Amino acid sequence: MTEHRIALVTGANRGLGRSTALALARRGARVVVTYRGGALGAAETVQMIQDAGGDAFATQLDISNVDSFATFTTELADEIRTRWGRTKLEVLVNNAGIGLFGRLEDVTVDSFDALVGTNFRGTFFLVQALVPHLADGSRIINVSTSLTRHVSPGTSVYSASKAAVEVLSRSLAVELGPRGIRINAIAPGPSATDFNGGAMRDDPELRGTLAARTALGRVGKPEEIGDAIAALASDDMRWITAERIEVSGGALL
Repeated sequence: MTEHRIALVTGANRGLGRSTALALARRGARVVVTYRGGALGAAETVQMIQDAGGDAFATQLDISNVDSFATFTTELADEIRTRWGRTKLEVLVNNAGIGLFGRLEDVTVDSFDALVGTNFRGTFFLVQALVPHLADGSRIINVSTSLTRHVSPGTSVYSASKAAVEVLSRSLAVELGPRGIRINAIAPGPSATDFNGGAMRDDPELRGTLAARTALGRVGKPEEIGDAIAALASDDMRWITAERIEVSGGALL
């Protein structure tokens, strides 16, 4: 159960982040919804949680701007204390990230730095900033991708940035284990979201091609990823740490 826990989900204004925030709220968590530029989407996520009887608020966070983390964490702690009379988070879901794709000859220094700086550097330093604000026994869940297992042209830098997050999860599991903090990576497979311009959601041909190469015969739904993350945050998974768990329906086996 995640009842009464306070969870922070980055990039929860849309897609998998929103689905995760809703799934955690359904299980009783109070949710901090962060967004980079999608204030309206974040407000919609909060409203959806509140309409379902849950409790949430939204706050802006750009995980590529590491210099903002000190101010962010201070303001976050104040807001949690004011709203909920608490001082600690108990669930951190590092979902926010970017996807830029290109074959070897098309990758630029700027696109490389943006991917690594957001997906890996941003995740690392946000964990560093928030660990003092996590209660003992908390859970950290980092969102990776099934592309760290199978390959696709044009995804080399994106996949490598996510593979780095998976290794980070294993390493930090040892460092944070003495405090009872579990840290794992969830690796979604092809899912019908707005990621990468909504290609998987809006292109029936692409969706059909990948569905034919998936054991369960279809691509994923956003809520299936959110439910998996919420399950991993629950006490039912209390003896799991340092793991990469793929949620792909058996894609590209």
